Amino acid sequence: MQDLIKLDLVDLVIGVGLMAIAIGLSALSRLGLELNLALATGRTILQLLVLGYVLDFIFAFNNPWAVLGILAIMLTIGAIVARNRITQKIPQVLPLVWGAIFISTSITLFYINFLIIQPDRWYEPQYLLPLGGIILGNAMNAAAIAGERLVSTINSSHQEIETHLSLGATPMQAITQYRKDAIKAGLIPTLNQMTLIGMVALPPITTGQLLGGVTPLDA
Repeated sequence: MQDLIKLDLVDLVIGVGLMAIAIGLSALSRLGLELNLALATGRTILQLLVLGYVLDFIFAFNNPWAVLGILAIMLTIGAIVARNRITQKIPQVLPLVWGAIFISTSITLFYINFLIIQPDRWYEPQYLLPLGGIILGNAMNAAAIAGERLVSTINSSHQEIETHLSLGATPMQAITQYRKDAIKAGLIPTLNQMTLIGMVALPPITTGQLLGGVTPLDA
């Protein structure tokens, strides 16, 4: 395995130069995105720096409650973001989104951690945190897309729903097809990504291992 290439502050500044080019192109094309790009760049750098310090502490502390705590924070933030992406604000929808992401992520992490990786300690942050972040990100996007599709479809189908209800259907039966369509919509990005993996895009884990010097076959 090759030695890791460590980047210093100068390398970071050079990397940010790419965003400077994007900001310049935005100004040249009069897109009006200069401030948004600058703020997004600064926010990204700040968030990654804070994350680096937090993960460094978690890895050094190596305590199960610390690992579960950071996962809970990530879960809560992901649920809030997913809720905010649903245009219509529905009371008490945040606990539902939080619970859905929690259950799906917990089942997936449990399966991977105990049946595939089988680490010496179940709370090993080296595995739980990166995998948890990837799974939470996918679950958040799926929840946001499915929630938005369900809400928009119900809002545009009042007459059909009222017809089903007048014929004796329960509220759950009246929106069954809309619920199925919303679930399918939430899965579309994942299915598209799975279709293109290995041909157009590389999985994030594989990319990280390749950058870390792991052989392509092992990655």
